[in-house]
Amino acid sequence: MHLLAYLPLLFPALAAVAARPLAEHLEPRLATWLLTASTVALAAFSTAALGVLAVAGLVRLPLVAWVGHWSATTVRAGDPVSTAEAALSCLLLATAVYAALRLLWRRVRALVAAGFEAACLPGIDELVVLEDPAPEAYALPGLPGRVVVSTGMLDALDEADREAMLAHERGHLAAHHYAFVAATHLAAAANPLLRPAATAVAYTVERWADEHAAAVCGDRRQVARAVGKAALASRHTPDRGRLSAAALGLLGMRRDPVRRAGPVPRRVAALLKPRPPRYPLLPLGACAAVVGASGLCAFAAAHDLHVVLKLAGAG
Repeated sequence: MHLLAYLPLLFPALAAVAARPLAEHLEPRLATWLLTASTVALAAFSTAALGVLAVAGLVRLPLVAWVGHWSATTVRAGDPVSTAEAALSCLLLATAVYAALRLLWRRVRALVAAGFEAACLPGIDELVVLEDPAPEAYALPGLPGRVVVSTGMLDALDEADREAMLAHERGHLAAHHYAFVAATHLAAAANPLLRPAATAVAYTVERWADEHAAAVCGDRRQVARAVGKAALASRHTPDRGRLSAAALGLLGMRRDPVRRAGPVPRRVAALLKPRPPRYPLLPLGACAAVVGASGLCAFAAAHDLHVVLKLAGAG
């Protein structure tokens, strides 16, 4: 059990190393789904492994052994986890649960606030134009979601650029990109080793929206020009921090706990290249192997602890 319980704590480091290459070379929709699913699964398995180590330490305590009707001698003989390791695991588990619950509460509040903000915006159409010289464009999730554009952004773009920008924002709403970003940030809160993966997902959802806009407009170069022009227009505009934390914009997320989405030049460069292959087998197989191995190790560690407790109860 000893080694098996520690392996799920190390697998997220592989995700941290592989996150950016996967985000750069995979088709954006596939990259988003793959990174999100892998990140959430690895966070769950690493948290479960910490739980196994923590329980292995707690059952050593005479009071816990008495309550569970376990033989403390049998537990100590069959459990290789030291008291120091178990104490550290308890501390890390409590920290991970607290961080995840705290971020979950903040995300729920942000989503509710975004819903109210979307409902209170003027008009009933999906598109809302605000009188504001600052160039801004973002998608606000809600029931329904809204695409918010400032007059400053409209003035900075020509008609073709506006079409690309609006298609980008509608792509965010249609694919519920905020849910992917929120899920990976929650996983990163539970296991900080997964922060690079969460940052990569914040980038891939922007690339996904870029590709959606390119499909709508039929011109990848036009979308690249729109992204570049919007970035130049916003370069000298201070980030006033008034956007909802749930908003996804043409230039990336604002006020993000795992920083902004990937740099705009990388997105422009990707749009100027051919679209990446949709289903490359090697990355898919590698991710499945890492996640599967992590889950198998966590399950095996929990099973070994169960066997020890069963023997201790019989004894």
